[in-house]
Amino acid sequence: MEWINRLNKTIRYMEEHLTEEIDYEQLAQIACCSPYHFQRMFAYMAEVPLSEYIRRRRMSLAAVDLQDKEAKIIDIAMKYGYTSPTAFNRAFQSVHGIAPSLIRERGAEIKSFPPISFTITIKGVEEMNYRIEQKESFRIVGVSQPLYSEIEKNFEIVPQMWQKAATDGTVQRLASMMDSEPKGILGISVCGCTDEWRYWIAAASTQAAGDTLEEYTVPSFTWAIFSGAGQCPQAIQELEQRIMTEWLPTSGYEYDNGPDIEVYFSPDPQNAQYEVWIPVVKK
Repeated sequence: MEWINRLNKTIRYMEEHLTEEIDYEQLAQIACCSPYHFQRMFAYMAEVPLSEYIRRRRMSLAAVDLQDKEAKIIDIAMKYGYTSPTAFNRAFQSVHGIAPSLIRERGAEIKSFPPISFTITIKGVEEMNYRIEQKESFRIVGVSQPLYSEIEKNFEIVPQMWQKAATDGTVQRLASMMDSEPKGILGISVCGCTDEWRYWIAAASTQAAGDTLEEYTVPSFTWAIFSGAGQCPQAIQELEQRIMTEWLPTSGYEYDNGPDIEVYFSPDPQNAQYEVWIPVVKK
């Protein structure tokens, strides 16, 4: 329940700061995890990205404010952090489907998105196979790219990286260099323990990176390791959602400040064998 209470405290914080810039670092501190892990947990629990949830709440309140015929649209836009009328208009239409200038017309329909509240729902219909392991640091070689601090912006970057790595021979090269544990092609989100967030496609290896690859050392952590199989990326996304919504709230563990790792044991995306590693610490 403590973990759920923290999430509900983040909702209260957002409600108190909807007319200000909302600090993702502060939200993460309230939830006792990194900004990256908080955004992932929020998206899986709320079934909407954090930035979209904030936009919906602001536009819900803006629609109420616009009912006042004396209020100026530009003032309401400024109130919710939009210095550009065009940006406010775009955000408002994305939520309500009509322009702010039409909100006062008779019969205009608007939408309401009330604050969410997190609760624990006991499911347990389908088993989850996992183990807890303490692992020493290990070296990887591969390719990486910077990630945005708002993680939904990365939904295009990561698939494009995998597509390029699969077609230009990078995945095959990494497979040939693999000589350490874990023995699989790795997708690693380094977003909890460094200032610069990066995504890696890599392999655990002692071999030299050379001129075209990079190297990184994954720190020592305790990992909750979940195994799965199925068509990717859908199957692995479903597993990650179950980890966040079913396992983590009642596990006795919470996120540690480390990277997330996906380990792919087979190259066939239609029938992939994989593991998901999340860094954890006992509560």
